[in-house]
Amino acid sequence: MKARVTIMLKDGVLDPQGEAIRHALGGLGHRGVSGVRQGKLIELDLEATDPETARAEVERMCQALLANTVIEKYAVEIA
Repeated sequence: MKARVTIMLKDGVLDPQGEAIRHALGGLGHRGVSGVRQGKLIELDLEATDPETARAEVERMCQALLANTVIEKYAVEIA
């Protein structure tokens, strides 16, 4: 199975990388961008064959290592 984890900063947490991207876009002439939030995407190849088991395993991975749950939120997709 494959899992995709999208990790973003929580609302209200400052995103200096997103702000740098927004500023750079403005410098390149893209004036219509009023905000940017950047995150990360992690794709995992899992040996699990049951979607429920795979999701539970990935949730544990996110809690333990993949996401800093104090300042980040995450979404898991299983395929």
